[in-house]
Amino acid sequence: MKLLFGSFLLHEEFRASLAEVCFRVHSVYPDLKVFLGMDTDNNSAPDVCAAVESKDETESFTKVTSKKKQKRKREQDGVGMDTAESVASKRPHFPPISGDQLKGPDEMRKIAVPAHRYTPLKENWLKIYTPIVENLQLQVRFNLKTRNVEIKTCKETQEISSLTKAADFVKAFVLGFQVEDALALIRLDELFLESFDVTDVKPLKGDHLSRAIGRIAGNGGKTKFTIENVTKTRIVLADTRIHLLGSFQNIKMARTAICNLILGSPPSKVYGNIRAVASRTAERF
Repeated sequence: MKLLFGSFLLHEEFRASLAEVCFRVHSVYPDLKVFLGMDTDNNSAPDVCAAVESKDETESFTKVTSKKKQKRKREQDGVGMDTAESVASKRPHFPPISGDQLKGPDEMRKIAVPAHRYTPLKENWLKIYTPIVENLQLQVRFNLKTRNVEIKTCKETQEISSLTKAADFVKAFVLGFQVEDALALIRLDELFLESFDVTDVKPLKGDHLSRAIGRIAGNGGKTKFTIENVTKTRIVLADTRIHLLGSFQNIKMARTAICNLILGSPPSKVYGNIRAVASRTAERF
C-alpha cells in the first residue's frame, strides 16, 4: 500500500510534525509506505521515507539481555567469586578450644541424706563409691557435719553429664531404691525419677488415706509388684510419698495405674487397663 501526499509547499514545522505522523503510521502499519511530495525538490520524499524507516529499524531492534544472562556473565567474569571471598573474609575465625577450657571450673553437687538412710548408706557405701569414682571419674565424700553426700568434678572427668548422672544415682538410693536399680541411671540415658504425694491426687485423711496406700501396695506387695513388672518400672512407697524410676512412657503408665487405685478403682480393673496399654505399646515398638 502506498499513501501519497500531494505536491504542495509545506512549512518546516508542519513538515516535521507530518514526518512524525508518518513514522507512527508506519510503526502501526509496516506495509504502508508514505511519500511526501514537494514542489521544490522531487527527490526529498524518498529521503524522508528512508529516514523514517531507518529510525523505525533502530528502535525496533533494541536488544534487552535477561537477568540470568547478566548473572551468568558476572560469574564468568569473576564478580561472583569476589563477593564470596568478601563474605568469607568478614566471618570471624575462632580457634578450637581445648577440653580443659571447655569444662571450666570444678562443679559440686550436694545430696541431703535423711536420718533413716544413714545405716543403709553406710552398709552400701562401697557399692555407691565404686561406679562414681572408677566409671564416672568423679570425687565423692560423705560430709558428717552437714549430713550431705558431696560429688565433685576433677581433671580426670571426661563427660560433662557425669556429674548429673552421679547425683541422680545417689538421690535414687536416698529415696529408697536398691543400689542395683539405681545403677541403671548411670548406664542408661533415658531413665528418670518422679515423685508425687497421694494427697496430690485426692485429698484423703485418716483411714481413707491408709486404705488408698493399702490398695497401691496390695496383699503382701502383690499390686505394687504387678505394676512394676507390667510397666517395667520401680516403685517406692514411703508413707504418703510415691517415687517412680523408669523411662518417660513407662512412668506415665505406672502413674496412671496408681492414680486410678487412689481414686478407688478395684485392682482387677487396673490390671486389665495397664496390660492393654502395655500390649499396645509393645506392638507399636
